[in-house]
Amino acid sequence: MSQAEARQTQRVVLQVNGQRHELDVEPRWLLADVLRHQLGLTATHVGCEQGVCGACTVLVDGKPERSCLMLAVQAEGCEVTTVEGLTPAAGLSPLQAAFQQHHALQCGFCTPGILVTMEALLRENPHPDEATVREALSGNVCRCTGYQFIVDAVLAAAKEGR
Repeated sequence: MSQAEARQTQRVVLQVNGQRHELDVEPRWLLADVLRHQLGLTATHVGCEQGVCGACTVLVDGKPERSCLMLAVQAEGCEVTTVEGLTPAAGLSPLQAAFQQHHALQCGFCTPGILVTMEALLRENPHPDEATVREALSGNVCRCTGYQFIVDAVLAAAKEGR
């Protein structure tokens, strides 16, 4: 039996950023890899591949999840939202605009995961205090900033009603 014959694929239906996708995936494929390589949603970054850095964070049924720890087959029947799904057709979301205004990013590698995480926070708690923002942000690693500008941007977006 050849390697190609040994590989088994499974048809899954994923709902990503409001669009339905029927895909053939190997059961072992991670959601992050399917998003990036099969759907072309490359803003979902893969950093540590252990669920620690938060760069791969997406929303699954509105909750932040590490897409490097979730199999694509596990996402079937769920609504998956990437940072691309948070971005309006024209311009930036209020949270993205606040990140820009407050210089809350540098290299940008961690930014999509942070934006997704903070979007979930603001949906759950539209008026968080600084301690709440910092707690929610604690699962996202950024090697370029001191986090203060990120906190400032989230608080500004909350104040402006997002």
